[in-house]
Amino acid sequence: MKTLQNHEKFLKLREQFPFMVFQSYQFNMDVDAIWVKFNFNLADKYQFQPSLKIPYRSFYDWKSVPEKLIENLIFHIGMVEAISYWKTTCSPVLIVDAAPLSMEQTAFWKKIYFHGLGEFFYVNGIQTTMDHFMDIRPKLDKIIEKQSTPVQDKVLVPVGGGKDSVVSLELLRHKKMVIPAILNPREASSACAEVAGFSTDETAVVYRHLDEQIHKMNKEGFLNGHTPFSALLAFTTLLLAAGCQAQNIALSNESSANESTVPGQEVNHQYSKSIDFERDFRNYVRQFITDDISYFSFLRPINELQIAQLFSRYPVYHSVFKSCNVGSKTDSWCCHCPKCLFTWVALSPFVEQQKLTAIFGKNLFDQANLLGDLEALSGVIPVKPFECVGTTSEVLAAIQAFQNSSESQPELLTAFATKNPGLLGKASTLKTFLEEFNDEHFLPADFLHILQSALHA
Repeated sequence: MKTLQNHEKFLKLREQFPFMVFQSYQFNMDVDAIWVKFNFNLADKYQFQPSLKIPYRSFYDWKSVPEKLIENLIFHIGMVEAISYWKTTCSPVLIVDAAPLSMEQTAFWKKIYFHGLGEFFYVNGIQTTMDHFMDIRPKLDKIIEKQSTPVQDKVLVPVGGGKDSVVSLELLRHKKMVIPAILNPREASSACAEVAGFSTDETAVVYRHLDEQIHKMNKEGFLNGHTPFSALLAFTTLLLAAGCQAQNIALSNESSANESTVPGQEVNHQYSKSIDFERDFRNYVRQFITDDISYFSFLRPINELQIAQLFSRYPVYHSVFKSCNVGSKTDSWCCHCPKCLFTWVALSPFVEQQKLTAIFGKNLFDQANLLGDLEALSGVIPVKPFECVGTTSEVLAAIQAFQNSSESQPELLTAFATKNPGLLGKASTLKTFLEEFNDEHFLPADFLHILQSALHA
C-alpha cells in the first residue's frame, strides 16, 4: 500500500513540478580555499544553492590547471549534485542552462540518473523506465572542449574510513606518491589517513554542504531516498586530481560491488561503485574532459573476503576504522545493522573473536536478533540489504570457514543453521574466494603488480 501511495505521489509531484533547472554555478579562489556554489530552480517554486569548499594545501597548483577545465569539472559536479534535488519531485524535465551538453553526454547522464536512483525507485515503489522517467534538455551551444592538464606520477586515494580504503592506502603508500582525499571528513576517515602517516595538511579535503531546504522538504513528505554518492565522489576527485597534478585516482571498489541488490533486476545499491559505472565514467572523461587523469578502482580484481584478509594484516587500524552508516555521526558501530554484521562476518575467518569483540564492542555472532539481516546477506531472503556489502556467496563462505575453525557455536549461527539446514554445506569454500582474481578491471600494469604481490605475500 505504501509503495502504491508513493507511486501516486510520484505522478502527482511530476504534475506540480514539471521542470527543474540547473541554472548556473559560481566558483571563487580566495587565499584559503576554493568556494563553489550551484544554483538549481525547481519549477520556479524552490531555489537550491548547495556548495563545496576545498581548502588549499601545499600540494595544489591551481594556476597550472586550465580555467576551462576547472569550469568543466565544476559543472559536472553540479550535474551529479542536482540528483539530490531532482529526486524530491522527479520532475519530468531537467533543463540544463549551466553549460552545453551533446546528445551523447545527455545519454550518459540519463543512465547515471536512472541506474544511480535504481534503489530510490525500487524502495519507493516507483514504476518507470529509462525512456520515460525524465528528459534532459541541455543548453544548445558548442560543448566545452576537453583540456590537457599537467600531471605527475602521483595517486589520489579517496578514504572513507572503512577497511577497503585502508587496504589501498597501505598497499600504495610505500610504492607511490599518495595523496589521501576525503569528502566530508568524519572521525574514522581522518583517523585512517592519520594512522597511515598523513597529516591534515597532506590530505585533500572537500566540505560538501546541502541546501537546508532539502531537509525541510524531506520532513514535509517529498520523495526521498538513496543517491549515487560515488558518482559525486568520482567527479569531485577528478577536480582534486587536476589541482594536485595526480595522474591517477585509485578507488577501492571491489568486484563484489557488481552484484545486483535485487536479483533479476538492475537495482544495485552500489551502482556507482560497479564496473559498469567505472567503464562509462572513464570513457566519458577521455571523450569530454581530459586524457591526462586516469580513474580506476585499485581493488576491482578482488572480492570482499580477499580485502578482509588483507585488512587483517593491519591491526593498527582496527581501533579506528568504521563502516557503519547508522553510527557514522557518533563514530561508532551500532551493532544492529546489516553493514555492521557483514563487516563482522567478512572479518570472522581472519580476526579472532575476542579481537573482533573489542573492535565492535560486542560479539555480533551472539546477537540472535540479527538473524533476519544474516538471512538477507546470505540470500535466504532474496533482496540483499541496501548497504555496501559483499555477495551472498561470500557471506556463506565466510560463515562456513568460521564454523570449521571454531570450537564454539555462537547463538546467531546456531539459529541460522537450524532455520536453514544444509545451506552452509552447499557454500563454496573460503579458499575458492581467496584464489579469485577478476580480469575485468582497468588497473595500469604497475598497480596490478602491487596488488598481485600483496595477495601472494
